[in-house]
Amino acid sequence: MSPLMLSVALALASAVAYAAAAIVQERVAASAAGPRYAPLRSPGWWVSVVLNGVGATLHVAALAYGPLSLVQPLGALTIVFALPMAALFVGRRAGRRAWRGALMATAGLAGLLSLTSGAEAGSLADGERWLLAGATFGAVVVLFTAAHLVGRSVLRSVVLAAAAGVSFGIASVLTKAVAEEWTPRAPLAEWTGLLVLSVFAVAGLLLSQASYRGAGLAAPLATVTVVNPVVAAAVGLTLFGESFRYGTAGTVAALICGTVAAAGLVQLTLDRMAVAPESPSPSSAPESPSPSSAPEAPSASDGDAPRPEVRQGVDVGAVPGSRPDLEVEVRSRAVAGRP
Repeated sequence: MSPLMLSVALALASAVAYAAAAIVQERVAASAAGPRYAPLRSPGWWVSVVLNGVGATLHVAALAYGPLSLVQPLGALTIVFALPMAALFVGRRAGRRAWRGALMATAGLAGLLSLTSGAEAGSLADGERWLLAGATFGAVVVLFTAAHLVGRSVLRSVVLAAAAGVSFGIASVLTKAVAEEWTPRAPLAEWTGLLVLSVFAVAGLLLSQASYRGAGLAAPLATVTVVNPVVAAAVGLTLFGESFRYGTAGTVAALICGTVAAAGLVQLTLDRMAVAPESPSPSSAPESPSPSSAPEAPSASDGDAPRPEVRQGVDVGAVPGSRPDLEVEVRSRAVAGRP
């Protein structure tokens, strides 16, 4: 197998691992009543952590054998793999709008990443790293706060997923910066960068877990899948000296691709917001009793109708003497449903 084909195979396997991890995370969020961000007692959550680790490892291995312009767009297939996998393994089927939104987001993201050129990327200075980390922390805090101010659960989940995508994207940027500066002779020289990227990676994992509660699978996963590489590409364009291919035409095409990806996210969000618990329609809702529709007194054929009154604590008591009229009167009042 050629290195290019091996890179494609590893990138596709990485997308499948990420999709499986997202499905498990969504199931944990839907079934667990425990912590929203870190359900540590759930075995399924730890399975998703392992799957995310496998996906990240396969992604790095794919980058070792193939160019970034090929591997990154293939990673956008995560959402496309997740929908049929969810339908196959957990019975979670997606509608037409969800599929349309997923395909739009994937196509737009793939086109955007394919137009990004990282051939001559530079490295980050220490001051730039800390400035980037501080700006990212502020952005995540703002998104986290906004998520808790949003009333709709779907919108809250999408905002949390955006915060997770920002954390993952900056973690990828810092991973690249640390990898370029790392040397075997000084393996711990970049320990601060490793610490910061680890914090952002863990934050992204916790935020993505919380984003699946109340929003299903497609919208949060698509948001993370799009925001993560877009943030990384934006940092690459501004700090690493990367650029779009084909000059002005490439920039215009990238803007179009970004618009298509954003429209796909909107479709997924609207699809999930349209899914609400079924409420009884006015025609099927039970009508409140009205004077004209009050229950009629039971007829003679309803000989067992007075029994509920007896179970409610009606105590006739002993009837002294021979008083048949009293006995008949009590029965008639009970049958009429009077107190």
